Amino acid sequence: MNKLIESLQQIVGPNASVTEPDLLQPHLTEWRDRVRGKTPILLLPDSTAKVAAIVRACAAAGTSIVPQGGNTGMCAGAVPDGSGTQVIVNLARMNQIRSVDPTDFSLVAEAGCILADVQTAASAVGCYFPLSLGGEGSCQIGGNLATNAGGINVLRYGTARDLALGLEVVLADGRVWDGLKTLRKDTAGYDLKQLFIGSEGTLGIITTVAVKLFPPPGALTTALVAVPTASDAVALLAELRALLPERIEAYELIAKRAIEFVLRHIPGTRLPFDEAYPWYVLMDIASGGDSQHLEVALAKAHTDGQIIDAVIAKNATEAEQLWRMRHSISEAEKREGRGIKHDISVPVGRMAEFLQEAETRLAQLCPQAIPVIFGHVGDGNLHYNALLSNAVPEADLGRLAEDVTRVIYELVTTMRGSISAEHGIGVLKKSALETYSSPVALDMMRALKVALDPDCILNPGKVF
Repeated sequence: MNKLIESLQQIVGPNASVTEPDLLQPHLTEWRDRVRGKTPILLLPDSTAKVAAIVRACAAAGTSIVPQGGNTGMCAGAVPDGSGTQVIVNLARMNQIRSVDPTDFSLVAEAGCILADVQTAASAVGCYFPLSLGGEGSCQIGGNLATNAGGINVLRYGTARDLALGLEVVLADGRVWDGLKTLRKDTAGYDLKQLFIGSEGTLGIITTVAVKLFPPPGALTTALVAVPTASDAVALLAELRALLPERIEAYELIAKRAIEFVLRHIPGTRLPFDEAYPWYVLMDIASGGDSQHLEVALAKAHTDGQIIDAVIAKNATEAEQLWRMRHSISEAEKREGRGIKHDISVPVGRMAEFLQEAETRLAQLCPQAIPVIFGHVGDGNLHYNALLSNAVPEADLGRLAEDVTRVIYELVTTMRGSISAEHGIGVLKKSALETYSSPVALDMMRALKVALDPDCILNPGKVF
């Protein structure tokens, strides 16, 4: 191993590797600190050629590689195992915007570019890159594609998969696949880029990406709307899509309890209503600076009983304050207590049915579990979490978590939903994928892994 480490350090050059235990620690766990790993070295290559050389050297030595971006994932997909033998390849130094073409509405960026920097580069030429996440100030565009990130604008623009035009990828044998095209139409064989999007670094290491840009949506109107039930939120979405076609940028459902946690734990947050309501919808509408159409639509919904109250942000500062509440939910939940996390999706038309049935089943199984619900209702994605009371003995936590997750996943599967809408599988959901995916689907995925990485060099122990 020492000889390999020396060889890898020569490949990346001086000051481009980390072996000191203290400096490695932030790269050995994930945001929730549920999984901790070990590594002899973290490498920081600054070019595709160096990534390819690293892969060839590790493949020759039979040493596994863990590709890592911003390490902001929720399923430990970028964390090494506990063997202390896996090498981390972090792409943070590959952070150049290679080109931005406002006439082609495309952008080419190295995989280590921070998502917020990609957004800024698009904005600088009068374009818009719509992928937007709570961690956009630290997550990297390569990791966004490797996990098929979603975020708040999926309703109008789709996931990272829908935004990708082309990729450059280092394969498990060190060869480089150049699929870095900006074409919208290409039927020359299989769409190979899609193999790597959402593969979590198990089939190849994404080194450069080409993505779609869009015309700016113009001035946005942000509104926080209180609704009696989740069913009303779904019905309101249908009404708004009819009244304001192609204008809904974001549409987020938030339960009362999630807001309560934010107000309790996040300083400077404030609910703009005089009283608390059961459910809220936070939305962005491309209004061009004229909120009149939204006001008319919300007035009609109020008359129809679909909404209880509504607040429309008067300026950017108020809009940011409303969105800060939404983006702070995960942090507030983490401070509140011990949570069981579920990133699921169901058909939008069955969301209300799912919420009602899940609440019933959860109450029967574990009355101590408190549902904490928020998510991107417009695309069917919910973060259906359950917070366990501190009164639950530590020894019972593991069993209860398994039971709660089983109930939620079984219901999701019955409704032909997904156990992972946007966080991926990583380490934490491997057994669930085995349980709730069809044998045919699993066989197909394993066949792809064997074909592209027969020696299991890339991110072993993830997904399968």
